[in-house]
Amino acid sequence: MSVANSAVRRPGASSASTASAVSPAAARRARLEAATHPVLAGPSTSAVAIGAAGSSDVACVTLANAYLRLDVAPQLGGGITRFDWRSEGTLEPVFRRCERVSARMDPNELACYPLLPYSNRIGAGRFQFGGRKIEVPRNRASEPLPIHGDGWLAHWSVEEADRERVRLVLDRSGGEPYAYRAVLTYALDGATLAMTLEVENTGREALPFGLGVHPFLARDASTELSAPASGLWLSGADWLPVRHVPAPPAWQFGVAYPLPEQLVNHAFSGWSGRAAVVWERRRMSLSICANTDYYVLYTPPGERFFCFEPVDHPINAVNLEGGGGAHGMTVLGHGERLVRTFSFTVERMDMRAAANPHREGARGRAGARGTKGSRGRRVAG
Repeated sequence: MSVANSAVRRPGASSASTASAVSPAAARRARLEAATHPVLAGPSTSAVAIGAAGSSDVACVTLANAYLRLDVAPQLGGGITRFDWRSEGTLEPVFRRCERVSARMDPNELACYPLLPYSNRIGAGRFQFGGRKIEVPRNRASEPLPIHGDGWLAHWSVEEADRERVRLVLDRSGGEPYAYRAVLTYALDGATLAMTLEVENTGREALPFGLGVHPFLARDASTELSAPASGLWLSGADWLPVRHVPAPPAWQFGVAYPLPEQLVNHAFSGWSGRAAVVWERRRMSLSICANTDYYVLYTPPGERFFCFEPVDHPINAVNLEGGGGAHGMTVLGHGERLVRTFSFTVERMDMRAAANPHREGARGRAGARGTKGSRGRRVAG
């Protein structure tokens, strides 16, 4: 296993220095140098890198280029603690930042984490498959049902790391009922964060596997979402699906709509694998791509985040009619693998183009503004 020491961050105390006056030209040169050769984390920058004051007992990996900055905590479920875009000398949060990082933190305070070997809840903690009753244990004291698998609660190992890429591995070969090995890769490519999540069944018996990612995206009053989907699974009080219905107009998100003010926590189906988030006030947009047919949208009222979770199966897929294999999950025999890819591309919104919906290329991937008085903003397909 090779690890680039400059990219692997260990806990340490921050250092302070006194800034001296510089000319505007020197300041511009310094900003250009910082963007071209970003400072990588080390003992003197760890507190700054995790976005929190004081020290942390969690080792993190920082990836950085001229456009993006990503902090990953392998021992916290391989999750992300920070994902920022460099905009005019400042770092703008794309995912909600972790304000404090520690080994004792709730994983739901992370900025993003992987979902494997299944997403969301499993009803009654069991399902039938291949003539067998599969028992899935609860994994959270606060949850009555098993949720999101066990990858997000595990300690991953760093297999490889450099300035713009890190590869994490997780060996759960002794797990029950799911025995598997997993690989999670984060890579920066210009203004794009690419994630690859792969799992191999190391168990003796075949089982349905499913994958996804769970980002907590930054939210303000101007945030809009476009994620066209044809249907959704309505959830009951226990958040398990009760019936599948066509997506109502208010939730079709075929154009960029403001996020719902009420609580939404449903799995949407018939998704194209492409979505866009627009932050009008921050003049920033995000294009999301995934090779999955579903997403879960979670919009808690009054919070400064929302969750848009690309997944390959709906909630409780293993207990829906036909089983997980009929609802996006993949049945893997011993030694068989499943791979899913996810990308997040950040763009600066051109305000002049946004003001002119007829100008070619207006808004780029985020789409162009509709006519005055329209309910939403159309997004290029």
